[in-house]
Amino acid sequence: MEAIKWQGNSLLLLDQTRLPVTEYWLRYTDFRQVAGAIKTMVVRGAPAIGVSAAYAYVLAAREFSGLSDEDFFQKMTEAKATLSASRPTAVNLFWALDRMEACLAANGKSPAALEALEREAMAIHRQDVEMNLQMGRFGSAVVPEHAHILTHCNAGALATGGYGTALGVIRAAHQQGKVSMVYADETRPLLQGARLTAYELVQDGIPTTLIADNMAASLMGAGKIDMVVLGCDRMAANGDFANKIGTYSVAVNAHFHGVPFYTALPSSTIDLRLPDGSHIPIEERAGGELTHLAGVQTAPLGVRTYNPAFDVTPHELLTGIITEKGVVYPPFRENLQKLFG
Repeated sequence: MEAIKWQGNSLLLLDQTRLPVTEYWLRYTDFRQVAGAIKTMVVRGAPAIGVSAAYAYVLAAREFSGLSDEDFFQKMTEAKATLSASRPTAVNLFWALDRMEACLAANGKSPAALEALEREAMAIHRQDVEMNLQMGRFGSAVVPEHAHILTHCNAGALATGGYGTALGVIRAAHQQGKVSMVYADETRPLLQGARLTAYELVQDGIPTTLIADNMAASLMGAGKIDMVVLGCDRMAANGDFANKIGTYSVAVNAHFHGVPFYTALPSSTIDLRLPDGSHIPIEERAGGELTHLAGVQTAPLGVRTYNPAFDVTPHELLTGIITEKGVVYPPFRENLQKLFG
């Protein structure tokens, strides 16, 4: 399954706002439109945002390729700023754009860099899939036999360059015959678990049960969950991490019930510049996502809303961090530094 395709002079994105009812691909030739697609969650998930932004940077270079070297670099700086402003929390966005800008600098800061930029974006895409596959290999080793796994939001092929982070672990474990059931939180308010994770798992023939977010603790209390594995949008140097709103609640419940709790992420999601989770910027989205569901009003007009897209889970609640270089265990600050510093 894939959600991002590059066709040389255009970027194709699977519109995730229409899933699971309709599989509809959108074609982009303007980097500004890609920034809009990131902001409106046509494409979402930290690694997928980074890959899409890298290709958008190529679209900008193509658009400005007729300018002088000086004007070209100025326009590319502006394009990077436009893309960077699309969403604030997922660090992969900034990581990918910094990598693209470094490629431009290494190739003369001129339109002559266009082919090198395209190769770099394709490498970012390919390497993300490779990292996901490696995470699956490492992560599947911590999955017990006959596992009943809880996951939250969507950290699958749709959220990455392909295969998935948390769902990549689940996919690899399923291939080994280890997975008895995956419980997917619906993930309010935009239902990424119901619309996207359940969609991916059903497509792959992995046993799946959809639950409301507020059912997770009762399942853990009944002994029906063996482990939790979910994704990450940004991790600080000490292991604190931001993920879809509701992750913190899942972590607290898992800690109380003694359920192993893992996050899976590529190294591009680790931000060692931030000492702890209090420094992670948290995106707040429009209140209409809470007051309306699929265009239907579900709350009274005029009610106040608070709609952060992410929350921060303290590292003390983590059992381990699944990466492409192995599973990291406490002490997280020291061990993350050793692997990724």
